[in-house]
Amino acid sequence: MIPNTPGGIDTGFRAALQRLQAAGRLRWYEGAADPEFEIAGIMKKIDGGPALLFPEVKGHAMPVLGNFLASRENCEAAFATDYRGIRAMIGRAFGHPLPPEIVAEAPVHENVHTTFDLGVQLPILRHGDGDAGRFITAGIVVAQDPETGVYNASYHRLQLIGPQRTAIKLDFGRHLRQAFERAQRMGKPLPIAVCIGTDLAVYYTAATMGALMPEGADEFAIAGRLAGRPIAMVKARSQDLLYPAETEIVIEGVLRPAETVREGPFGEFVGYLSPEGEAPVFEASALCHRHRPLYHAINGVGRETVMLRKYVLEASLLSALQAAVPIVRDVEMTAGGLHRFHAVLSVRKDSEAHEGFQRNAILAAFATLKDLDLVIAVDDDIDIRDPLDVEYALAMRMEGSRDLFVVPGARAHEYVRVSDNGRRAKVGIDATVPFAERDRFRRAPFREVTTSLDRFGTKAKSALPWLD
Repeated sequence: MIPNTPGGIDTGFRAALQRLQAAGRLRWYEGAADPEFEIAGIMKKIDGGPALLFPEVKGHAMPVLGNFLASRENCEAAFATDYRGIRAMIGRAFGHPLPPEIVAEAPVHENVHTTFDLGVQLPILRHGDGDAGRFITAGIVVAQDPETGVYNASYHRLQLIGPQRTAIKLDFGRHLRQAFERAQRMGKPLPIAVCIGTDLAVYYTAATMGALMPEGADEFAIAGRLAGRPIAMVKARSQDLLYPAETEIVIEGVLRPAETVREGPFGEFVGYLSPEGEAPVFEASALCHRHRPLYHAINGVGRETVMLRKYVLEASLLSALQAAVPIVRDVEMTAGGLHRFHAVLSVRKDSEAHEGFQRNAILAAFATLKDLDLVIAVDDDIDIRDPLDVEYALAMRMEGSRDLFVVPGARAHEYVRVSDNGRRAKVGIDATVPFAERDRFRRAPFREVTTSLDRFGTKAKSALPWLD
C-alpha cells in the first residue's frame, strides 16, 4: 500500500496499467501493427472497450497504448474504485491542494537524448484520412506562466512538422495560450514539456476547465491531493522547468514567440475535422524517457477524449450546484452529449417551497459549464444513468408548452457547427413532477426480492410439455 493515498491506491501510470490487466481490461494485439492509420483504426473499432496494447509497432521500438481511459469500466479499474469514488477523489482535491515535491533523480531521466528525431523515436500515429499528418494526441503540456509563475498542465495536440519540431494547437481562452501570449509580449520563448504517460491524478487535473480550475490555481498541488501524496517533480534537462518525475516520455522545448505554421485539419472529439489554421511552433530540445517506455495515443474522434473530462466536469458541476441549489442530488454528463454538452440533474423536492428550484438549477448549470447546451432536471426516483429511464421522465412528466425553455444566443463551444461562431441557444427541460402532484405520478410499486437469472434453468423442451 502507498502511504497517504486514498485506500492505499498508487495512481502512477504503470500501477494503473497493472490494475487494468488484473481486471481483464487490457488486451494485447497479436502481430505487428502499423502506426499509419491501422492502430488508430483498431482503436476506433473497439472504442469504449478494453484498453489496447500494441507491443510490436512497425518501424518503431516503442509499444503503443490505446483506449486507456476510454470507458467507465477502464477508469474504475485504473482507480480501483467506482465512478462515485473517482468523483469524490476529484472533489476533495480541489478543496485541499497538496503542493508537489522536487526530486533530484527521476525515472523519466533514465534516457536523455539531445540529438533525436521525434518521428523516428516515437510511434506518432497518423489517425484518419482527413488529417494533415502525424499527431501527438495524449501529450499533457506543462508550462510555467512567465508573469505569475503558476504552473499549468493541459492537453494540446501537436502535429509533427520536422525531426525536432511540431505545430501546437492553442485554443482561445485556454491558460496555456494566455501564458504564451504573455511570453510573446515579452519577446521571449515559452519553455514547455510534453508529458506522455504520467500519473492519473495529472491526467485528470489537466482535463479540468472552467471555474473549478481558475488561472491562478496550481494544478500540480491539486493533482497531489487527488493522488493523496505530493506529485514528485523533477527539473528539465534542457529548460528551466519542472514536470512529473514518473512519466514515461517527456519532450522538452520551447514555443517560439514569432513563428507560426499551418496546422490541421485533424479529426476532433465532436466528430468533425477541425479546420486548418495558423499555429505556434514547438521546438524540441531534449527527449527523455524511462527504460522500456510506453507511448500513449488518444483518438481525437474517440471515447477516451471525452471520458477524460466526464468525471472532472461532473465533480465541478455537482459541487457548484449543491452549493447554490441544495435540492440537487446528483448529475450525469451523458455519453450522447459527449460527456460535455448534455447533463441530467437529479433533484429532490421535500416541500412545496422547493418548487421552482429545479429550474434555478438548470440555469446554474449553464452558468457553471459554458459548453452545456441541454440540461434536463428529473426527480430522484429516475435513474439518471439509464437513458431509458430519463426518456421515460420526458415522456410522462414533461409538457412541452410549459416545461421546455430556451436561452437564446448564449456562449457555447466553437466546434459545434450548428452554432454561430460559438453562440447557440441553450435548452432547459423540467421533467420533474410538481410537488403537489407526487401521488398522481407515483409509479406502480413492486416488492423488493433477491434473485437473479442464475436461479433460472435451461431445461430441454421435452421437460416442458405445455410448449409441445
